[in-house]
Amino acid sequence: MSRTNTRESRVTVDNWQEPGNLQWSFLHMDELFANAAIRATAADSAGPLERATPGDPLGLHSLPVRLPGGSYSTVEQVLATTSTDAWMLLHGNEVLAEEYFGAMSPGTRHLLMSVSKSIVSAVVGVLAGQGKIDTAQAIEHYVPGLRASGYRGATVRDILDMRSGIKFSEEYLDAGSEVRKLDEAVGWAPRNGGAGTLKEFLVTLEQVREHGGHFEYRSCETDVLGWLCEAASGKPFAELASELLWARMGGCHDAYICLDAAGTGMFDGGICATLGDMALFGAMIRDGGVTLNDERILEPGWVEDIFAGGPDTAAAFAAGNHAEAMPGGRYRSQFWFLSDDPDTAYCLGIHGQMVYINRKSGVVGVKFSSTALPVDPVAGPAAAAMFEAISERLVALNED
Repeated sequence: MSRTNTRESRVTVDNWQEPGNLQWSFLHMDELFANAAIRATAADSAGPLERATPGDPLGLHSLPVRLPGGSYSTVEQVLATTSTDAWMLLHGNEVLAEEYFGAMSPGTRHLLMSVSKSIVSAVVGVLAGQGKIDTAQAIEHYVPGLRASGYRGATVRDILDMRSGIKFSEEYLDAGSEVRKLDEAVGWAPRNGGAGTLKEFLVTLEQVREHGGHFEYRSCETDVLGWLCEAASGKPFAELASELLWARMGGCHDAYICLDAAGTGMFDGGICATLGDMALFGAMIRDGGVTLNDERILEPGWVEDIFAGGPDTAAAFAAGNHAEAMPGGRYRSQFWFLSDDPDTAYCLGIHGQMVYINRKSGVVGVKFSSTALPVDPVAGPAAAAMFEAISERLVALNED
């Protein structure tokens, strides 16, 4: 039976992903689906972020932004034309820009979609640092339930980098794709037969090529990683993420993760969090695994490996289906690199979710959105270009 809410249009499991409902749905996932809290412990609601002078003292809104294709816009125009719900710009630990639109506020938890993947990866990284996970091990070593599945023989590293040999279509608008069947299994869409929980779905996936081959973006990989975290630690993911990441990061608000009928997290895209807390997460990655509270969460080598990649990371990406759109790009440990720039990582989610992390300039940008299309060919690149333009501007100002 679907949960409903008091909104006049009666958003339900049947229609929450329709374009006209997204802006509301993304802020109220806890009214639609079962969930578990990822607890924060910050006593000060301001946390470690330093707010700058209100307004736009650096004139960022009028800053020119060169869009893909060569045309120009401005920061203000990009924000206005890309269904922005909120955005923040962090330089060091100083917030240089912070704006909320519609019903968003500093305490509003917004659906992260696949930005969730980078959070799951960070939890894997902490467990690896504790010696509880070896990324060279086969996944069934930790998750025996996958021994009879197509994942047998895939290493944790294969899955972190989305290089398993599993058959899985990520075509969001194809009703018959595996990603839509995954939605049905976790309760995000009405069931049309098939698996009734996430784990039931994962064990049905088949291997169609050798593990460790080219990069192919597939949400099921992160769901396996979430299962791995729970198996390696013996704890539910929400509790684990709070203990290892959120409470230590200085998060100002509890996050939460949506759950399926069995109480398993929707690891690949079901975490909801505030704008400021995602800026803290981005800053932790930017600063080599150290929080703005000066607490180490991830080992330096884990974070450096995200940026440096493995010996064949670039070649694996070049052989995949994203190479043409992102020449020189890479994908490592659930983080994107959209070009050959080794210092700028992205956490990306459909419908316009983005965390921009530039360790050279010290800039972290976060943008929550509700674009009608899952993958908008204009809005996504425009948002990335906007953060790049701001980063370049701040570097120039520091050099003056």
